[in-house]
Amino acid sequence: MNIRFDGKTVAVSGAGQGFGRVIAQSFADLGATVHGCDILADGLATTSAGRNIGTALVDLTDRKAGAAWIEKIGRVDILVNNAGGVGGQTQHPLEDVPDADWDRLFDINVNAAMVLSRAAAPGMKAHGAGRIVNISSGAGLQASLTGIQAYCSAKHAVIGLTRQLAHELGAFGITVNSVAPGFVLSNPATEAQWDSYGAEGQKALVSRIALKRLGTAQDIANGVIFFASDLAAFVNGQILSVDGGR
Repeated sequence: MNIRFDGKTVAVSGAGQGFGRVIAQSFADLGATVHGCDILADGLATTSAGRNIGTALVDLTDRKAGAAWIEKIGRVDILVNNAGGVGGQTQHPLEDVPDADWDRLFDINVNAAMVLSRAAAPGMKAHGAGRIVNISSGAGLQASLTGIQAYCSAKHAVIGLTRQLAHELGAFGITVNSVAPGFVLSNPATEAQWDSYGAEGQKALVSRIALKRLGTAQDIANGVIFFASDLAAFVNGQILSVDGGR
């Protein structure tokens, strides 16, 4: 099947780098009209260069700003909730974790996905169709390699949100699924994490992957494309681990 998204409008959060950039570019290359948001102006400019990708600076910790972004786009056929990550945080013992750090990781990972989904759902319902794809993580299925308690907990919550919305919105022709990436070098945070392992730690991590290599951002984008395509018309509430087999 020749997968195309001509005539479809796609919204991708966190499109200024990493997975979000490649997801947005992949949809644009397949004919979609793409809108991407981020807090990284330079990153968005790189993402959109030479492609049909509209961009907006949006801080998704501001719920009103996130909803306003979707409202400005209008009808959204495919929503990719990609924004998230560790927010520059590193692992600390639980007793040393500040409330603000915990709350921020929930804001940028699960709360942002909820807000954008809530904003996009009425339009999808009105048209009797829609796709929502949430980027979770292997850390949403087990303990996180980062050791960051809030990150692991928030990614588990993203998976819970995915499953619940799949049941709620399925009756309206809307599917909700999630891609759970394994370890991928895709942004400064993952590059710093990789460097922290040292040569022996890096070798050990790769040895635990059945395919004996790290994934790429395109590998993750391909999973999103599948969920958004007609091939996945009867796939709902599912979590696709894209991790090379761990």
